[in-house]
Amino acid sequence: MSKFLIADSEGYFEGFGGAYVPEMLFPNLLELTDCYHQIIQEEAFQKEYLALLKNYVGRPTALYHATNLSKQYNTNIYLKREDLNHTGAHKINNAIGQALIAKRLGKKRIIAETGAGQHGVATATACALLGLECIVYMGSVDTKRQQPNVKRMEMLGAKVRAVESGTKVLKDATNEAIRDWIANPVDTHYILGSAVGPHPYPEMVAYFQSVISAEMREQFVAQTGTQDPSHVIACVGGGSNAIGTFYHYIDRTVVKLIGVEAAGEGLNSGKTAATLSLGTVGVLHGSKTILLQTADGQIEEAHSISAGLDYPGTGPQHAALKIAGRVQYVSVTDSQALVAAKLLSRTEGIIPALESAHAIAYLEQANFKPLDQIIINLSGRGDKDLDTYIKFLL
Repeated sequence: MSKFLIADSEGYFEGFGGAYVPEMLFPNLLELTDCYHQIIQEEAFQKEYLALLKNYVGRPTALYHATNLSKQYNTNIYLKREDLNHTGAHKINNAIGQALIAKRLGKKRIIAETGAGQHGVATATACALLGLECIVYMGSVDTKRQQPNVKRMEMLGAKVRAVESGTKVLKDATNEAIRDWIANPVDTHYILGSAVGPHPYPEMVAYFQSVISAEMREQFVAQTGTQDPSHVIACVGGGSNAIGTFYHYIDRTVVKLIGVEAAGEGLNSGKTAATLSLGTVGVLHGSKTILLQTADGQIEEAHSISAGLDYPGTGPQHAALKIAGRVQYVSVTDSQALVAAKLLSRTEGIIPALESAHAIAYLEQANFKPLDQIIINLSGRGDKDLDTYIKFLL
């Protein structure tokens, strides 16, 4: 297995990762690290997890040849339809997996952070299904721009706690979730939604999201008779959908991997979330990674019209893949993502999440050839972003 997917004995991926956490949390992380590998290898766990993915989540999701979009760009474009999952995004793959692990560890209470709300909804859904108490931390700015998802979480029985500290977005929600876990280390499990945070979270989240690329490989061969696409593309914030999309292609070096970050109002605007384009090495939320920070190490405010990409860091695997040159990381602006969302809606009848629209927007700046075969992960649907679309596009 790739060194970019499985951490070394100290929890690092080529020098990125680790566990920079308060001493009170080390027992939790050690327990999780020790038990996680054992649990996922148990036949009973795999049987239950895979059955839920199939019969509850609705997997496998479709790999769709987007014929109209392909004509638009004179190439061959396929969309991996994670928007068709129960709850409307890829986040449910990880939430179900971690909730099952939490039950096996005897945890009764679940906490989570969320930005766009999709991970919060997925966690609330898993907790309702499995009978677990659920508390979701969400920046107050995000609770306003993602109000439909707040109501969905509450309908599912979760308690949504609006965070008023800092810039009141995803970074601050993560801070509060970690504080909660420190205060309640015995009965609580933290379902981290992205491939970030202290070891073993980046590795574990990547494992649960790897179902995306596992399905893609089988579906692509079945549809085209060709083993590999030329390009695989995904949007990148913290990086969970992207690492799941890249997972089974990382060692397939004939496949070009492209991660699309949120440039916000522009790379030089001071209002951006393009971490891998502009960031430097540091520690954020318990992990050594690449992040937006000042010269003296203070975390800089990130900006994106997309709540799910509005994060000043990225997962350690993405940092390692960036330095190694295995993945090309690019960025698109808010306005470019909005144009792409409208284009996909009008050409294919699919309204994407703003996060996913960033990956679609890259088509405009790429120079693909007629014989190229490109898979884009459509990580979520756009219901949650309708207010933004109405404001800027309609």
